[in-house]
Amino acid sequence: MAGNKKSFTRISEVLKRFKLDEDKYISHEFQKYGYGLAEELEDLKHKSLYIKLAKETPRNLLEAARNFVKDAKNVKSKPRLFMWKLKELKKLRETSKVK
Repeated sequence: MAGNKKSFTRISEVLKRFKLDEDKYISHEFQKYGYGLAEELEDLKHKSLYIKLAKETPRNLLEAARNFVKDAKNVKSKPRLFMWKLKELKKLRETSKVK
């Protein structure tokens, strides 16, 4: 995990956003983020995928892909566009590391 910096959120910030009736099975911040991402992309069927991405993928890449989808107009499939953009961002990141 060398070079993979993950920023942590203060526990007080997480607790402020915690909704006891909705979040009773969420114990980590990345789970909350992944579930919120699945909701925003209207893809709750695959919420575990987004939670896994939130755990293993740098947050700046996820945020960039999320913002790309938010700014896009007339999108047929938000999840597909998100995954495509995330793939492109990862490729770009790898090519910039090689140079």
